[in-house]
Amino acid sequence: MREILDAEAMRRAIVRIAHQIVEKNKGTDGLILVGIKTRGVPLAVRLAEALRSIEGVDVPRGALDITLYRDDLTPIDPSGQPRVHGKQLPVDITGRRVVLVDDVLFTGRTVRAALDALIDHGRPAVIQLAVLIDRGHRELPIRADYVGKNVPTSRRERIAVELKETDGRDRVLIDEEGDR
Repeated sequence: MREILDAEAMRRAIVRIAHQIVEKNKGTDGLILVGIKTRGVPLAVRLAEALRSIEGVDVPRGALDITLYRDDLTPIDPSGQPRVHGKQLPVDITGRRVVLVDDVLFTGRTVRAALDALIDHGRPAVIQLAVLIDRGHRELPIRADYVGKNVPTSRRERIAVELKETDGRDRVLIDEEGDR
């Protein structure tokens, strides 16, 4: 395994994304950050903190569990029914500027599922996408508006994002499937 981002590089990428969000949206009015569970949620919190330090305002943030919307997963509870984890959105997203936040953009299927989940809960004015890592290999026509780092990979390689909140430390690793 090789480290491609350390804690400081990750912090700088998040601050850069926050500045880009402010610039593209001409401020933070009407903005909400929505982290895709699991690692998108703490990244959304960090982005909100960076936006607060830049603009001096608290941007609402929420969490989205897209498990039920995935086309490649079928989580079933003991009763045989799909599990619904729902959303944790602090405000109505109708008419708002939503920035979806995730750790890695790969095939685009997670983002597609998140778009479906969001639309089920309102009609935002705009949906933008912020990712820490874009590794390519899209299977759907989806692109990120804000990217911390582009990392060209082969399909055999794996990207692992570790965050203090979920893994005890901040770093991004890359490895070949056989290196584990």
